[in-house]
Amino acid sequence: MKKFILFSVFLFSYFAQAQEVAGTTELQELGLKKHRSEIFNEVEKPAEFPEGINVFRQKLLKNFKFKNIASKTSEKCELTFVIERDGTLTDIKASGTNESFNNEAIRAVSKIKGKWIPATINGQKVRYRFRVPLNINFE
Repeated sequence: MKKFILFSVFLFSYFAQAQEVAGTTELQELGLKKHRSEIFNEVEKPAEFPEGINVFRQKLLKNFKFKNIASKTSEKCELTFVIERDGTLTDIKASGTNESFNNEAIRAVSKIKGKWIPATINGQKVRYRFRVPLNINFE
């Protein structure tokens, strides 16, 4: 009888611990689901272009079609986009005073092939807003 009680206590304690771990895991998953759509501006490890930011800028400049821009002076804009958890780019926007320059910046970044290495927080891939200032002198 003592062996049966000892075995029952051992078995019960095992299931009690397993339920606690499962509950914790479930809460962590719920927390992650809550933040799946959140876009972060500050992270532990920012997103990176696989070949480096300088190669990204070179590809961006290579894709620019300057004939599509109506300007004779210097132009500035800030290009922003979201790097998704799978490394793709979404929500590409450009803010500046020259509409043709903004449109060309959006077109040029959209043409860059390849995925980014996503940003991470606590080892989890997250959506990350990336900003690129652009300054071009047409004089």
